[in-house]
Amino acid sequence: MTFRSIRSRLATAVVTAAVAGALAISASPASANTSDGYISGGGDFTNDWGDEGTLSQSSYAKSNATCLWQQILWAEGAKEQDGTAYDASDIDGDFGPNTDHATQNLQDRWPLQYVDGKVGNETWAYADSKLSFYDYAYEYAFGGKILHYSGAVRSFYLVRAENGRYVFWEGSTNDNGNYRFAAYKSRTCS
Repeated sequence: MTFRSIRSRLATAVVTAAVAGALAISASPASANTSDGYISGGGDFTNDWGDEGTLSQSSYAKSNATCLWQQILWAEGAKEQDGTAYDASDIDGDFGPNTDHATQNLQDRWPLQYVDGKVGNETWAYADSKLSFYDYAYEYAFGGKILHYSGAVRSFYLVRAENGRYVFWEGSTNDNGNYRFAAYKSRTCS
């Protein structure tokens, strides 16, 4: 993807968010918790996700938060139930048996204490360590910072908006221009 197309997509995201009214700007840093309804953070982005809510087949199973997690599985090359790599078609915001299996596969590869298929504090915190700041020249998409997730196989971009809420591109390649907030209580990704 070219630098120009990234800049163009980010400009589109700002307009889309403003028109839709999806972004409620907050003057204070966001604190991460499920009652806020979003994956969020404040301060240094390298420790945002360690206190997020748990995702599993029984907790926030159908949500945009799950969709963001599935993008991480795709970027890491986690293995599905049939032994193939987790692919873009698996990113649907539904934490079913295949996502559970891929999560356990990834947890087993990462240096984690728990391999249980639940995306809890330890798993979120390790994923958080793979975030980096993308570009100082364009740090204010959605009034926040553009970040880059570097997985073992692929990478993708996301934004931590000014109010701390995480925004991601729907789809694994950032090519279709649909932006979604990583919400626990809604599923608009497909």
